[in-house]
Amino acid sequence: MRRMSKALVLMGVLTALSGLWAAPAWADGDTFMKGTRINGCDVGDMTVEQAKAALEDPDLYQLEIIRRKDKKDSIKGSEIGYQARVQDDLNATLAEQKAGSPVLGPGANIRFTAAVSVTYDPALLNEKIMGLDCISGGDIAPTSDAHISAYQEGQAFTIVKEVQGDQVDAEKTAQVIRDAVNAGQTSVNLEESGCYKQIAVRSTDSSLLQLLDVMNRCKDMVVTYTFGEATEELKGDVIMTWLLGSEGGQILVDREAAAQYVAGLAQRHDTAGTARVFHTITGRDVSVAGSYGWKIDQAAEIDALIALIQEAKSETREPVYAQAAATHDVMDWGNTYAEVDLTEQHVYMVQNGAVLWDSPCVTGLASDPDRVTPPGIFTISYKEKDRVLRGKKREDGTYEYESPVSYWMPFNGGIGFHDASWRGSFGGAIYKTSGSHGCVNLPPSKVPAFYEMVYQGMPVICYN
Repeated sequence: MRRMSKALVLMGVLTALSGLWAAPAWADGDTFMKGTRINGCDVGDMTVEQAKAALEDPDLYQLEIIRRKDKKDSIKGSEIGYQARVQDDLNATLAEQKAGSPVLGPGANIRFTAAVSVTYDPALLNEKIMGLDCISGGDIAPTSDAHISAYQEGQAFTIVKEVQGDQVDAEKTAQVIRDAVNAGQTSVNLEESGCYKQIAVRSTDSSLLQLLDVMNRCKDMVVTYTFGEATEELKGDVIMTWLLGSEGGQILVDREAAAQYVAGLAQRHDTAGTARVFHTITGRDVSVAGSYGWKIDQAAEIDALIALIQEAKSETREPVYAQAAATHDVMDWGNTYAEVDLTEQHVYMVQNGAVLWDSPCVTGLASDPDRVTPPGIFTISYKEKDRVLRGKKREDGTYEYESPVSYWMPFNGGIGFHDASWRGSFGGAIYKTSGSHGCVNLPPSKVPAFYEMVYQGMPVICYN
């Protein structure tokens, strides 16, 4: 018996197969091939009209959300007020399938996409998304970066290892789901869409190991604050209780604890606004208070202190001041200042503890609360020559008064020293009936020498 060649056998098989596939039963029909999917929806054995109805039917629409570990969530169209309208011509899609590969048959292409316009209730969708097990389920294992342990008294800080869980990024996951619904998709894979949180810091990262070393060195820190001759120490045993661990490669410091400490420094050492005893030229002791004095810039000092702690850096420092005085002594105005006796109507210029200049004056009208010169400790804001001093502006554009002066030295807002060429006499009781608008009026002949002694920031002490 003659054997047929392998080539002839193979040719015969292919010819038979070709005959079988050349005209499948559905090739001239009006339904999609079994297993055909459009936008992920199974439309096999459906007509164009049936496929369109399936794609638009809110009761049939369901988005399957594929999670890790073979877990799945789902959202039904009826739960979110879903409505879809197919935009593409499905007849063309069916024709494309019929015109498929002549070898494998017209049904070779069984997955298609079709443009759809989708509407739904955003509030219902958002509510449904937030309630999904992948976002709020109780079986979610959180993902956490490696970090440094919290402070425990008497124990060194250690590294807490990272954990790779199955926690998703809720915001990104919600957007991926919204995009899938908008496209009319029937499934979305969270893993493939990059929705799962990834570990950013591992226990072997050199930056974390360096941070651990810094935190454990904090226990030996000492920050020494100086206030003139006085000092206060902030030691490591206190600082360690402020450390909360780490985040993003940086030590987390309890800001509230640092703020309380700095507030305590301010309470003990700030003098601005506090009442102090001033010994006058005439030998009296009077109580004065005012804006002059030491004042710690608490917000800036908190930032500076936290920065030191984050570097485990010991330092001797002055706090950051919002304003400073001449000295940290009890009499923080020092030994150079201008003294204004509001009762005796006299001004003294004290330099290095000695009176180098004095003059009678006229201060604010004593009977008018809006014009009286207030007592207190202030500072010279600046000094200026040839200035026109003006009162309040009237409705007609004129001013209550306009007074040209040759020398101007403000120390309390709009109140200051200046020459008063319009006055024939100074001192005594003039201020009771013909006082100024609050300024300290001085004899023109006396002012030039006083002007040369005064400087910006110099204390001015007014008292009754």
